Amino acid sequence: MKFRLLLLSVVVVAVLMAACVPAPNLRNEKFLQDSSLIEIDENCDAPCWRGITPGETKWADAVTILEDQSDFDDPQVQEIPDAAPAKGASWQPTDGEPCCQIVTEDGDTVSSIFLQIAPNVSLGEVIEARGEPTYVLGTAGTDDQAIVNLFYPDQNMIVFAFVAGAANGALSESSEIIGVYYTTPDRMALGINLSDLYGWKGYQPFSAYAPDAENADFAITQSVTLTPTPEG
Repeated sequence: MKFRLLLLSVVVVAVLMAACVPAPNLRNEKFLQDSSLIEIDENCDAPCWRGITPGETKWADAVTILEDQSDFDDPQVQEIPDAAPAKGASWQPTDGEPCCQIVTEDGDTVSSIFLQIAPNVSLGEVIEARGEPTYVLGTAGTDDQAIVNLFYPDQNMIVFAFVAGAANGALSESSEIIGVYYTTPDRMALGINLSDLYGWKGYQPFSAYAPDAENADFAITQSVTLTPTPEG
């Protein structure tokens, strides 16, 4: 490929926040209403979502599954410029707002699922259902909006928790979950290996999990910081 697809949706969210003026409201009740993070389904559990599993489900089958969902508008499928045969399909809840996307890199099998969800699930509920995350990374946004990315390598997912800005925000049991990213084991491992992450240290201020030399004792140092590159 001529460029590396965004490895983790933490990058997608950061770009969206930086590019929009005014910044989008990350806590949006018109996003997907979804509580699957805290409802363990033995037949389709993370990273499987509504019968779609990254690395397993055929692209055509995944698009059909989305088209058959009664609570979604039909997905919009587009090729990713300069990255053929890569494609993306985005959709929104009926009477909702665009929230969600699946991607295939090879045009044949789903590579990742990215969901922005309504803020009706708490971090405490996720930890009770899924356990504690392994790694954490803060993504600063605006004065009153920031994201803490919670990495679950064994479940091939990243969970996005909302905090009230980089300066004063903090994680707590009541922190709202606003999104989740599901991917394949190899891409999850690659993303972690290419990232500067922090080990989970419990409920902390945003600053404890943000790239900052003053917090070096929290850091798990890697050789390369995760960024999109012109060559992949």
